[in-house]
Amino acid sequence: MATTKLTIKSNGAIKVEGDFEIVDANGNVFDLGGREAVALCRCGLSQNKPFCDGAHKGHFEHESKAFQLPTKQS
Repeated sequence: MATTKLTIKSNGAIKVEGDFEIVDANGNVFDLGGREAVALCRCGLSQNKPFCDGAHKGHFEHESKAFQLPTKQS
């Protein structure tokens, strides 16, 4: 089993759990304050990006269902 789990929530955020770090485009590590789970914004409305602040409620619709990607081409 992977040490990091991402859950794509319907009409909501991406929940990240486990052993992970989050870095910005320059490689700087976000201080997660000891959290082992965070929610990342998918809607673009959060005032706390990249983290979710719940601003999506009533403004973002996406039903999350797992599917298989096509085989990677070389």
